[in-house]
Amino acid sequence: MRILHVAAEIYPLVKTGGLADVVAALPAALAARGLDTRILLPGLPAILNGLVDLRRLIRFGPAFGAAIVTLRLGRLPDSGLLAYVIDAPFLYRRDGNPYLGPDGRDWSDNHRRFALLGWVAAHLAAGELDRHWQPEVVHAHDWHAGLAPTYIAQNPALNTATVFTIHNLAFRGLFPLDHHSDLGLLLSGAAQSALEFHGQLSFMKSALVHAKRVNTVSPGYAREICTPEFGWGLEGLLRDRGSHLSGILNGVDYSVWDPVTDTALPASYSADHLHGKEVCKHKLQSALGFAQRSQAPLFAVISRLTAQKGMDLVLGALPALRAEGAQLVVIGSGEAEIEAGFRAAAAAYPDTVSVHLGYDEALSHRILAGSDILLVPSRFEPCGLTQLYALRYGTLPMVRRVGGLADTVIDATAENIKLGTANGFVFNDARSRALAVRITEACAQFREHALWRKIQRRGMLQDFSWADSAVSYEALYRSI
Repeated sequence: MRILHVAAEIYPLVKTGGLADVVAALPAALAARGLDTRILLPGLPAILNGLVDLRRLIRFGPAFGAAIVTLRLGRLPDSGLLAYVIDAPFLYRRDGNPYLGPDGRDWSDNHRRFALLGWVAAHLAAGELDRHWQPEVVHAHDWHAGLAPTYIAQNPALNTATVFTIHNLAFRGLFPLDHHSDLGLLLSGAAQSALEFHGQLSFMKSALVHAKRVNTVSPGYAREICTPEFGWGLEGLLRDRGSHLSGILNGVDYSVWDPVTDTALPASYSADHLHGKEVCKHKLQSALGFAQRSQAPLFAVISRLTAQKGMDLVLGALPALRAEGAQLVVIGSGEAEIEAGFRAAAAAYPDTVSVHLGYDEALSHRILAGSDILLVPSRFEPCGLTQLYALRYGTLPMVRRVGGLADTVIDATAENIKLGTANGFVFNDARSRALAVRITEACAQFREHALWRKIQRRGMLQDFSWADSAVSYEALYRSI
């Protein structure tokens, strides 16, 4: 079976969040099962520079404002999988964030930039751009690739199977409705209903209507997005998809995330040999300017610093964390007000709060290994990957009971500890007070060394590899 994945980013070349990790790992897991899997990516500078054995397939244009578009084929540096790259300098030759300009605002031509991604996917599906390979399934990821199912559906001669994965429903790919004329989209009758969302053009809605199957990245989130609280105005449409909507939990690439083999760490360790984790903690405390205290719980945030991720709750719970003699390290970037709050906390309490604004992959690994508890208090969370990484690193996740967090983290209640299922800490209400209470309780459990090791070991031995998820995706493809 020939599968084409369509996405805007991929680890390690371009990454703004968990989407990049998924796009790197899932196609490789499917290829390991014998599926003929390729990836289609926009020609961002880091992608063009990162692929190997890159060669030109075809040149065409003008298209979507670009005078010349060259479709190239090369191999990904890590997996060796074949990847198509759309080399359109007018649209993609821009440094920095693939979605935002230097001013932090969306690029004004994002509708053209990502429509071209879907349009090329459709023409690959039609067999027009690569005469040696034609996909049987086009799998589009998030709104950036949302027009791939649309262009395929609007060509009556194409019967290519399409799957659309929602990685975050909050980002609906909204543009002025009159932009449809730039994109070659039909806008009348049923076609307009499929594209229009409250007077705007929505790439996300169009994919939800046109894809033969829709899935999201955890079973819990698939249920939640059918409700008004989490549906972002699309819950009715999602409910109408019925059995054509499903949730498949994301996996972890343990070749990247494993303290036994992680070269970014000052010491390796495993569930049976945890001394290296103590070394990682002391090294991290020293690097952050903290006192090297084994008995001080070290909390970590590795996240976008946004209200969606519950980062305002962390700021509100900081007094409770400090009252327990705990330390906090934060890495990420996001909303200006929340960034300012963390900067102020670090300035006020440099001995217990450290903040690194931006993203550093190697530092993220060291923080994960050196910390005791990872804070993930999201208001909503489609899947979450950092809590899965934390489990393997023996860092207990503290999460809000939503989406994929609820699917993967089992609260350390007395009953769950007795059953041997506890692997972290869970709270319900999106309030700083609820998080603060759970922080206080977790710090008390941290001081019970044997109990902590039991919970820690449970998480480290769990297997969230992509193997099971790949089986589910293959079954989904074969069903259509």
